[in-house]
Amino acid sequence: MNEKILIVEDDAEIALCIKEYVENNGYTTLWASTGKEGYEEFKRDKFQLLIVDIMMPEMDGLTLCKNIRLTSDIPIIILSAKSEDYDKVKGLNLGADDYMTKPFSLIELQARIECNLRRYKRYKGIDENANFLKYENGLAVNEKEKYVEIHGTNLHFTSKEFELLVLMLQNPKRVFSKKELYETIWGEEDMDGNNTVTVHIKQIREKLKDDLKNPKFIETVWGTGYRFVGERLV
Repeated sequence: MNEKILIVEDDAEIALCIKEYVENNGYTTLWASTGKEGYEEFKRDKFQLLIVDIMMPEMDGLTLCKNIRLTSDIPIIILSAKSEDYDKVKGLNLGADDYMTKPFSLIELQARIECNLRRYKRYKGIDENANFLKYENGLAVNEKEKYVEIHGTNLHFTSKEFELLVLMLQNPKRVFSKKELYETIWGEEDMDGNNTVTVHIKQIREKLKDDLKNPKFIETVWGTGYRFVGERLV
């Protein structure tokens, strides 16, 4: 197996038990002890599945799940000491694929890992060309290779500029607030007076030659934030 699993769990004893067990079953794992650390590792590396605890410092598991779902359809299994139906439904509505209540059986966890990976592989087999996106007005984005083109000309984007653009084009017509964009891409709490997102959006527009008054790609929703309005070509 080549699958790599990210375990995001602040309880070291539980995390190490999971890590040892799934590695003995042929997987590679990485352990993060906080939600923020888990999100940074997710953006830095490539994983095939996440195991996420709900109650964690810095960023809780539900917020982590919501942030990851903005850019990825990777399988997510949520672990929680909460057994109420409301908590399960909330986790699943935020994009989790599965939910296990503590204490749980490692054998059952292993079975759910394999089930979710099989389902994901079938889905990816159907959607194997999803990384390459083309839009009207000459925009082309390759998510896998991380490049952006306008009318065949390759543009230099910084990593944060690329992440911002991809986040918005993966969620077309959705309005993102500056706060939401900053906390999702930078993984930090937004502060009053922070103009980081504004500066990066301006740079993206300049590179795409996108007119602020008549946008072809990124539209400003005054008083709210930004949304991607580019029309994708079939």
